Amino acid sequence: MRRPDPVDDALDREARFAVLFDIAYDRLWAYARRRVGAMADDVVAETLTIAWRRLDDIPSDPMPWLYGVARKVAWRARRSIERDQALRQRVGDQLVLQPTSEPDHDCPPILRALARLADRDRDAILLIAWEELNIADASQVLGCSEVAFRVRLHRARRRLRALLADLTADTTAARPLTPLAQGDEP
Repeated sequence: MRRPDPVDDALDREARFAVLFDIAYDRLWAYARRRVGAMADDVVAETLTIAWRRLDDIPSDPMPWLYGVARKVAWRARRSIERDQALRQRVGDQLVLQPTSEPDHDCPPILRALARLADRDRDAILLIAWEELNIADASQVLGCSEVAFRVRLHRARRRLRALLADLTADTTAARPLTPLAQGDEP
C-alpha cells in the first residue's frame, strides 16, 4: 500500500482553494462592498483566509458557508469601527469613520429605504434579492432555521414596504403642482 505524499496533498489543497477562489471572489467582494463599503477588500481577504484554514470543512456548495463567514467578518469590522469612533469621541478627536453611510436624497428611494432598515432585515432581503440565494441557503448564512428565516424575511419585506411608502409619499408631497395644459385630462 502506498503512503500519501504530503506534496501531492498540498498541491491538491491549493488546487481546490484556487477553484473556490475563482468561484467566490467576485460574489464575496460585491456582498462585502454593499455591507462595509471601502472595507470590502479586508472583509474578503479575512473570509478567504478562514476558508483556506477550514478548507476541509467547506460544504460542496460553498457560497452559503462563505456568505455566513463574510457576514460575521463584516459585523466584526463594523463593530471595531464603532468602538474606534466611541473612543475617538471620548478623547475629543473629531475624525469620524463611517463603514456605510446613508444614501443621499438623489439616489432611488429603494436604496434609501434599504439603508434605513436594521442590518438584520437588510441581510435577509439582500441575501434573496441580490445574492440570489434560496431560502435554505440564506437561512444557513444567517444561522437560523428555514422557518425562522421565512418569518424574518416576511417582516423585513413588510418594513421595507412601509419605509418605501413613506419615502415615496415624502417625495410626491414635495413636488410642486404643475398646471394642466389646455386639453390635458385631470
